Amino acid sequence: MRLNPLGVSTIDFANPAAVKALNQALLMSCYGVVHWDIPAEFLCPPIPGRVDYLHYLADLLATSAHEKQPEVRVLDIGTGANLVYPLLGQYEYGWQFVGVDTNPAALANAQRIIEANPGLEQRISLRQQRDAHAIFDGIIKAGDQFSFSMCNPPFHASLQEAQAGARRKWSGLARSAGQQSQSRNHAQAKHHQQPRLNFGGQAAELYCDGGEVGFITRMVAESARYPSQCLWFTTLVSKAESLSAVKRALKQVPVQSVEVIEMAQGQKQSRILAWSFVEKAGRRAK
Repeated sequence: MRLNPLGVSTIDFANPAAVKALNQALLMSCYGVVHWDIPAEFLCPPIPGRVDYLHYLADLLATSAHEKQPEVRVLDIGTGANLVYPLLGQYEYGWQFVGVDTNPAALANAQRIIEANPGLEQRISLRQQRDAHAIFDGIIKAGDQFSFSMCNPPFHASLQEAQAGARRKWSGLARSAGQQSQSRNHAQAKHHQQPRLNFGGQAAELYCDGGEVGFITRMVAESARYPSQCLWFTTLVSKAESLSAVKRALKQVPVQSVEVIEMAQGQKQSRILAWSFVEKAGRRAK
C-alpha cells in the first residue's frame, strides 16, 4: 500500500508484488480460487478487465443459441501461466475450457493451479501449441466442438515497441503516485533504463511479428479451416486502428457474421472482435 497525492491509502500499482497480491485476493474472495501463483516475470493480468471479456461473450452467446444449449466449451488461446480466463469463466458460468499455450513453463504452472484447486480438473484441460507460428492448427482436433474461442493477443510488434510501451506506463504510474523525492525519482529513472511492466509478461505474451494485426490476421486465416467446429471465433483488439486491417482479412474468408463489441475498464479502452462461419439460423440450432 501507499499514500496517493491526496493522502489516501491505496494499492501501489507500480509494485508488481502488490498487483500479484491483489489478484490473489480477488481470485480467492470473488471466484473461489484458493491457490493461485505465477512465476516472476509472467503476465499478471488485471482481473476486472478479464472478467469483462467473459461477460460480453456470455451476452453474445445468449443472442445466438437456444436457452437449452449444450454445455459451453471454450478454447482459450494463450492461456498463460495465470490461467485467468478459465478460472473466471468456470466459476461465473460453469463453462468448460481448453487452455492453449506455446510455453511449456506457462502450461506447467497452469497445471499446478488446476491441481491445487479441487474440482478444476473436471472443468479445465490444457494443450500445448508446438508450432510457434500456428494458432488453431494442431490444436483443434477432429470431433472438437467449441461455443467460442477467445484470445488476448500480443499487441506489440517488437521488443523495442514493448519497452517503449512500458516506459509510457511507468511514467503514468509515477505521475499518479505523485513521486517527488529524489530517491523515488532515481528509482523511476532506473525503470526507464530497464523498462518492465507492473503486470509483467514474457516475450510471446507482449509482442510478435506484425503485432496484433499480424497475429489476428493469421487467426482469421486459420479459423476458416475449422468453420463448423467453433460457433464464434473471438479476440480482443487493443488498438482501434487495427480494426480496418483485420476487417479486410475477414473479407477474404466466408464469414457469415462479424461483431465488434466496445468495452472499457477505467481509462483502458478496448474491443472484442467476433466472427462466425455459421449462418444465423444454424447458430440458433446449435
